[in-house]
Amino acid sequence: MKKIAFVGLFVGMSFIPVSVLAQAEPDQIASVEDDFQNNFYESLKQKAMENYDKAILSLEKCESLQPDNAVVYFELGKNYLAQKKYNQAYQNFEKVTKMDPKNRWAWVGMYDVYYETHDYNQAIPIVQKLIEFKADYKEDLVSLYMNTQQFDKALDLINELNQTAGKSEKRELYKAQILQDAKYQGSEKSNLIDQIKKFPKEESNYVALIFLYSESNQEEKALEVAKQLEKEIPTSDWAQVSLFKYHINNNEGDKAVNSMNIILPSEKIDKKIKHRVLNEFLIFTKTHPQYNKDLEKAIGYFDNDKEVKVAKEIGKFYQNQKDWNNAIIYYQKHLSNSAEDMETILLLSECYTQANQFDKLEKFSDEQMQLFPSQPQLYYYNGLANNQLTKFKKAKDILEAGIDFVIDDKALLINFNIQLGEAYSGLGDVKKKELYFTKANELLKKK
Repeated sequence: MKKIAFVGLFVGMSFIPVSVLAQAEPDQIASVEDDFQNNFYESLKQKAMENYDKAILSLEKCESLQPDNAVVYFELGKNYLAQKKYNQAYQNFEKVTKMDPKNRWAWVGMYDVYYETHDYNQAIPIVQKLIEFKADYKEDLVSLYMNTQQFDKALDLINELNQTAGKSEKRELYKAQILQDAKYQGSEKSNLIDQIKKFPKEESNYVALIFLYSESNQEEKALEVAKQLEKEIPTSDWAQVSLFKYHINNNEGDKAVNSMNIILPSEKIDKKIKHRVLNEFLIFTKTHPQYNKDLEKAIGYFDNDKEVKVAKEIGKFYQNQKDWNNAIIYYQKHLSNSAEDMETILLLSECYTQANQFDKLEKFSDEQMQLFPSQPQLYYYNGLANNQLTKFKKAKDILEAGIDFVIDDKALLINFNIQLGEAYSGLGDVKKKELYFTKANELLKKK
């Protein structure tokens, strides 16, 4: 919670009450005035040097000379507050407000005490009083309501300020926090409906209402709002988010593609929503493969996305579905921009293997071995490919060269021995074939 800071100056305030002057002789008045001013200015000097105890002693002398002077109590409050003597500080500020209820700075002092002691409940009525002096304190009141979990009051005040002062990032964060609780969503929906009626060209209200309906699984109402938004603001990108979902659910592929092609390049729409749209379209293409080209085009919008490697993730999606050919396409696409991603290199190698594309596996793994000569998995895939292509001599040489790079990977070592056994079997060396198959079996028993 950030507190509004104000600096108060007391201008033109008389140090000496009229009643005292009326009862005293001129020389007495001068003496009292001199003593008061000397002690008062001494207190200011000591406070400036952070000698608060000495400042308080001087102010107590001022108090004995002028017990009805509000300035003395205000200064006492400030010195006690600087010492973190909160009770004494509050008592002096409160005394000022009783003497002069319109003294805003004394109310600020009382607020300072409650703020520094984190007594936010007690701070609320003080800030409500300060709002009478300056409406800016409504921002503080929102934070106080949040800290005291009075979310209904906070939400009402946020909506009021959004209308009168415009939205702020801080208030929008508070609002999002409140609306995570479903019990506050009903009143907010009503508020947004009212706002849309009053301001039909304000896009943000439609967007917020669409999200609330979507979060509460009221998809039909979300769609109604999206259609209303599209009607009122035909250029709105946000309207397409709900329309896209509607078209997907109704197997309207062409319309879904049109909406998606507005959403993905939009600078207004959050990246998380774009990823969700792409994922939904990916699932859609699984049963509607005629839209694969549109999917490929959509992925292009994410080429510069450093947080999520979209083509790679789609490759993994297809690989999990055992759709090796599509997985290969998207792993290749990813590697065109991230050629040194070893995880993807190995995933693509496995897909070539599962798809029985051994000629491509042999060429690909050979190219990668030139770039990464100490990666044993590449030697394994190259040996496997050459075995399948009946190039047994080349397979044997590659596998024997690569097995020395295997460290603490028993599964890979087993596979190397199996492929070496296959290579020697192809070469007709039965003795070595049995040797490597036996090694593989022994390792399997130890797993």
